[in-house]
Amino acid sequence: MSCKGEAAVNDTMLRNRTFDELTVGESASLTRVVNRDDIDLFAVVSGDVNPAHLDTRFAASDLFGHIVAHGMWTGALVSALLGTKLPGPGTIYLDQDLSFRKPVAPGDTITVTATVLEKRAEKRIVLLDTRCTNQKGEDVLTGTATVIAPEASISWAPTRLPDVTLRHHDRYESFVQQARDLPPLRTAIVHPCSPEALKAAIEVRDEGLLDPLLVGPEAKIRAVAAAAGLSLDGLTIEPVEHSHAAAARAVELAVAGKVAALMKGSLHTDELLGAVVHPNSGLRTERRISHVYAMDVPAYGKPLIVTDAAINIQPTLEHKRDICQNAVDLLVTLGIAEPLVAVLAAVETVNAAMPSTLDAAALTVMAARGQIVGARVDGPLAFDNAINLEAARTKGIVSPVAGQADILLVPDLEAGNMLAKQLIYFGGADAAGLVLGARVPIILTSRSDSLKVRIASAALAKLVAARRALVKRPLR
Repeated sequence: MSCKGEAAVNDTMLRNRTFDELTVGESASLTRVVNRDDIDLFAVVSGDVNPAHLDTRFAASDLFGHIVAHGMWTGALVSALLGTKLPGPGTIYLDQDLSFRKPVAPGDTITVTATVLEKRAEKRIVLLDTRCTNQKGEDVLTGTATVIAPEASISWAPTRLPDVTLRHHDRYESFVQQARDLPPLRTAIVHPCSPEALKAAIEVRDEGLLDPLLVGPEAKIRAVAAAAGLSLDGLTIEPVEHSHAAAARAVELAVAGKVAALMKGSLHTDELLGAVVHPNSGLRTERRISHVYAMDVPAYGKPLIVTDAAINIQPTLEHKRDICQNAVDLLVTLGIAEPLVAVLAAVETVNAAMPSTLDAAALTVMAARGQIVGARVDGPLAFDNAINLEAARTKGIVSPVAGQADILLVPDLEAGNMLAKQLIYFGGADAAGLVLGARVPIILTSRSDSLKVRIASAALAKLVAARRALVKRPLR
């Protein structure tokens, strides 16, 4: 058995051809299929972000009508062949001329071949014909390489390469574009008295998403703008004395129909939401308000909603019904006909000692009885079984939701907040925040949010407001 094992190891070894062993006419080849990840990764490593290689809209109007791989990606295959096969380890690359004959597109199978043309005994110089062909046998690259061939035979185990995963952040693109196609949404920016809050308002305005109305102390807003070098040209200020008054006034404007959304500025979340849910605010509905994180998780194949991670600390069963319905209505607005809701717990079975499992089972039945509409709801489900089909199959879970959830309904705020932040900081996710359940959407962003996240949050609010205006009925 040890002999077989040794042979298996030896088959993977890198071996070279010394100068003395090489013969004119000798050749070697390797084959690679180029895919979109290859192109994206090459762009990351090289810094070549030419849109002809990366942007389908740009490429559609370019010479070839489609995305093409970087020419030097194909050229890199030549280097790989020379360094690993012919002549192999110990080769010193001196010179290379390249002619690019045809474009290489994602999905093409590229075979690179090197053939010895000439040997020069002085300094062990070897010239090789280098040629890359596609699956049709067409030359896509030709050229001649000049190398110093190795003097001694080398047999070397290849270095173990690190696992590389590209994080594609494109889950927001479709709904952000939908929002951009609508007129700017008049939005009250509540107490924008920090550089970050003012900058956020200006950014979403410049993106064509919101039409901001700044509600707060005018002198303070202007002083902050001047200190930060921000222009307030084109922005209207609704003057009030302080943050509490700003929250109250923003609610009044929303009730009067003068703004269609609210956006948190530099006041505390509790202060803003306290004004929204005040018994006399006029923005309350029969539905409990709740927070959603619309998450772009690179490792997950579609947008993912986590709710509630910011407002309801220990929600009751009735609260969870509303939290669930708010999230479902959001996804229906985004065009998902029947969202899949996974009600999370630590286990997949009902356990009387774990109240979250009882609530999950009850919510599942409530959805079946029409108390939650427009979605398929199942629980209790542990996190792994909610988002991974293989994990669910391994445990024998038969569920219309398991492994493919659109919405993760968490047991309480602590669980939701920890889950969302783990996805953000460990999973590289983006998280757009929105408060639902009032008569207008409320945008919640933090100082650490990227421009992309602020744009996504504004886009979500805009779509929710547009649907609300179209339906013209309050939440029930």
